[in-house]
Amino acid sequence: MALTLTYQTALVLEAIAAGRHHGFDIMDATDLASGTVYPILRRLDHEGLVRARWEREAVARREQRPPRRCYELTAAGEASLAEARARYRALVKLAPHMGRRLKPA
Repeated sequence: MALTLTYQTALVLEAIAAGRHHGFDIMDATDLASGTVYPILRRLDHEGLVRARWEREAVARREQRPPRRCYELTAAGEASLAEARARYRALVKLAPHMGRRLKPA
């Protein structure tokens, strides 16, 4: 079953492309709830649009927190993001602001 490219999915892809690589960072950038972001991330990983990996435990220990899962776009994810940008023209306008905070339309 292919992934449905919803606006929320497009926001998550855009956030990852903008350098938001952890779930909480993605939630902060998009203003989407964890119950929306994490299922999207699992589907994106399952479909091969993102690559997920756990950060080193030493890094997390040094920062006194649990290890975070890091997400990065694959080539297929970049192609899906291009499709999303064509479909959701508002993303093109929002992309420069991703370093700050994005909100769903």
